[in-house]
Amino acid sequence: MTSLPGLTATGAWDVPARLNMAAQCLAHPVDQVAVSDLTGGVRRDVTYGALHRMADGIARALMARVARGDRVGVLLSQSPWCAAAHLAIWKIGCISVPLFKLFKRDALSSRVGDAGCGIVLTDAEGAALLGDLAEAWLADEVGLDGPDVPFADTAADDPAVLIYTSGTTGSPKGALHGHRVLTGHLPGVAMSHDHLGQPGDCLWTPADWAWIGGLFDVLMPGLALGVPVVAARMAKFKVDSCQLLVVEGGVRNVFFPPTALRMLKAESAVIPGLRSVASGGEPLGAEMLAWGRQAFGLDINEFYGQTECNMVASSCGVDFAAKAGCIGKAVPGHDVAVVDAAGQPTQAEGDVAVRRGSASMMLRYWNRPEETAQKFRGDWMVTGDRGVWEGDFLRFVGRKDDVITSAGYRIGPAEIEDCLLTHPGVATCGVVGKPDALRTEVVKAYVVRKPGASVRAKDLQDWVKDRLASYSYPREIAFLEALPMTVTGKVIRRELKAMAVAEGPE
Repeated sequence: MTSLPGLTATGAWDVPARLNMAAQCLAHPVDQVAVSDLTGGVRRDVTYGALHRMADGIARALMARVARGDRVGVLLSQSPWCAAAHLAIWKIGCISVPLFKLFKRDALSSRVGDAGCGIVLTDAEGAALLGDLAEAWLADEVGLDGPDVPFADTAADDPAVLIYTSGTTGSPKGALHGHRVLTGHLPGVAMSHDHLGQPGDCLWTPADWAWIGGLFDVLMPGLALGVPVVAARMAKFKVDSCQLLVVEGGVRNVFFPPTALRMLKAESAVIPGLRSVASGGEPLGAEMLAWGRQAFGLDINEFYGQTECNMVASSCGVDFAAKAGCIGKAVPGHDVAVVDAAGQPTQAEGDVAVRRGSASMMLRYWNRPEETAQKFRGDWMVTGDRGVWEGDFLRFVGRKDDVITSAGYRIGPAEIEDCLLTHPGVATCGVVGKPDALRTEVVKAYVVRKPGASVRAKDLQDWVKDRLASYSYPREIAFLEALPMTVTGKVIRRELKAMAVAEGPE
């Protein structure tokens, strides 16, 4: 495999003792394009020099009000100012807290309050959302004229960013990361884009930059590697807008969340001219990978990670062929294992875990020492996902709490969902286990039909029976208008599980 950024020639982490992420991102010629802003309908290229001036303007304003280690919220959608806000906060040794524009008041209140954010950098729209929860500063109103702000002398393990989990299980927890976290993402990001950094590369994702997948899988690695990043706010993902944006932005490398890929596939979209397509968050099936080769003319590279320790496994089409149902191989630098209940690596199904020492691993949960301790099993950080090795490929089975036990069989919901999604009448779906006195659990599927489709439950049951094991077909199917989703586009299975429990026996 070609050498990867973030690693030494021997494959060890290339993390200096003193490191500041803002300096890491801005270490490029001042006239080189950093961000191409398409949000206003007219393309505006922002150079590294301009981005640095924007960050310094914010930093000068903040320095009069905050001290090193203080948490500062960032409530901004994709834009150069969003990038500048994080860089300014890191530059002065403070901790940035990404916040979603789609959050309602309670969600904002819990995160702002838990993090102790006295100031939130935002825009007029964000200020209205915040209300009196924190002091809202309009990022684009800072002065750009003034002295340069020096980079704080920070260590690689000094706190830099506090990212809250999406809350698919339990209440959201703040994962606190150090300045090394960006370096920890670089090898996996490079792999997922067939060695990102080739001439002409240009990154974009429809994912919000408040999510770790937007902020550290796209924006900051792009800045650090000198790859232009396209900023384009999409209030709602639309296939035709996506196709136009790729052309107008000169995009060559895209991170598409699985939900976006399913929408593209549902409309038989074709997007030529891309050099790489990456996807992560949920596993893709063989059908989706095959469609990707037709739609993009290349392999979709799946990757795996979580807020607490991201980009630890990935595919890389130019180095090895993808294996359907698997999420790639361990990314160099990360020691990934499947461990048993005693914390010992096993070749059987077990808990996916990452050994301490990964540069993208969190320092700890914010103000939650007990939950931090529970996250580890000896030297291994346990992800909460179940997996199994197939050679050196990692197969994702499902969330530990999502695995269905039925008549003695252990069934991962992802495989059933992938199968249902290949049916021409299914737009999206979620699968959970429903308590059952005889079988312990039965498989229950919640399905959203495509517009105009008249597919019946029996049709889908037969579809799965014909393609998977007879014991794993959904014994119960309910049709919904929409599924409960996180702001990052993941199905919230715990809500579906609660619905299934509340329904009682058929």
